[in-house]
Amino acid sequence: MTDPKRVSADARGRRAVVIGGGLAGMLAAAALRGLADDIRVIESDALPDGPLPRKGLPQAGHVHLLWSGGVRAAESLLPGVTRRWLAAGARRVPIPTGMVGLSPQGWFRRWRRETHFLIACSRDLLDAVVREQVLEDRAVRVVERTRAEGLVGTATRVTGVRVRGEDGAVRVIEADFVVDASGRGSRTPRFLEELGVAPADGRTVDPGLVYASRLFRAPAGADTFPVVSVQADARASRPGRSAVILPVEGGRWLVTASGTRGGEPTERAEEFEDFNRGLRHPVVGELISHLEPLGGVTINRSTLNRRRFFERVRDWPERFVVIGDAAATFNPVYGHGMSVAAQSALALREHAAGGGVTAPRLARRVQGAVARRVSAAWDLAVGQDVFYPGVRGGSPSRTDRVAARYVDRLIKTSTGSFVMTKEFTDVTSLEAPLRTLVKPRVLLAAALGPRQEPLGGPPLTEEEFAVVAAAGAGRGARG
Repeated sequence: MTDPKRVSADARGRRAVVIGGGLAGMLAAAALRGLADDIRVIESDALPDGPLPRKGLPQAGHVHLLWSGGVRAAESLLPGVTRRWLAAGARRVPIPTGMVGLSPQGWFRRWRRETHFLIACSRDLLDAVVREQVLEDRAVRVVERTRAEGLVGTATRVTGVRVRGEDGAVRVIEADFVVDASGRGSRTPRFLEELGVAPADGRTVDPGLVYASRLFRAPAGADTFPVVSVQADARASRPGRSAVILPVEGGRWLVTASGTRGGEPTERAEEFEDFNRGLRHPVVGELISHLEPLGGVTINRSTLNRRRFFERVRDWPERFVVIGDAAATFNPVYGHGMSVAAQSALALREHAAGGGVTAPRLARRVQGAVARRVSAAWDLAVGQDVFYPGVRGGSPSRTDRVAARYVDRLIKTSTGSFVMTKEFTDVTSLEAPLRTLVKPRVLLAAALGPRQEPLGGPPLTEEEFAVVAAAGAGRGARG
């Protein structure tokens, strides 16, 4: 891989434009370092200075998980970014030792040996650290309060972006390469239509998921408290309700509850604890009942799965690619969106490193690579969501049902087998492709089933229970 700090001979005089200044856009800009000596990031809003809310990211107040598969991709693009996240207050949580999780098939064990990890912090902090590191490179410049109005070029090659500034004036930014990383609100389908490019097929699967999140003051002594997760059972013929407790920076716990159509949480603070007590196990509601809330409940309804199959467009234009939520969005309960964006940006880097951004058919190769990164997360999400009552966008096929039974068997085996835990988490952390789950040793482990009896309750230690109990006693005394 080329050194991202070195501008090659090909890069001199090259300009790249990235539409969108969020996480995907900044990682795309990082991927283009050394491949262009002028990288413009077009952002419709003003980006915050530090880990603060961003106007174009209403879902930032909810739990975001950056799995090890995404962390490794981000680290490849931005060496040292993990250290910076940790220095800013994030936690590196070992998996499975640092997670208490109820799967549809029972409680996962907290095996003593780490197999994977995730970065735990707020989305604002995640974005801010990446943004700060990317913008240290003087080749990267953000054009704020400026909106992309269209692509410039022809159906065979994109040559720039038409933008509208804060003053209302429209101008063209010429470019040798353009990346759309503008997120869920991407207007690329319309932009391509205006150039005469054939439309891309798409699919939407919407289980009607609603997110409700609230911050709490973490208990004293909870510095190493695990992530706690109660998952829904998509095949229980009832709305899927779930919740996650994520320790974040500043001595806080971010709690996100969710429910699919017919089982949605509300924004009423007085109902938040009861909703969490009403899940498949009441552990989340019980844990937060002892804690001091830090504000009200935040709601988000932009949670559907939507994919555009840009890689299938026969005559895809040169020098233009789409990554991140602009290419595919996922039900956020699976925590894959950021990792897919990071891996897609890394794919851009890897494919462009050899011949530069003007290499023939580069855009098609990159779009195909992005599709492969998207597919694993898409199949995991949609393969579950099609089973929820009232889902819009298709019902489960016979193939879906067969695959679901196999996945159920894998999960059940994972609850009592370290080997299966590692193999299954290889896939869910996006460190291995889905085909991993049909390797001979995985098939054999699934046939043998769990090696240990199922756990009867959440595998919290006595010390962890004591930490929360002490918080409750202290709060009662103060009251």
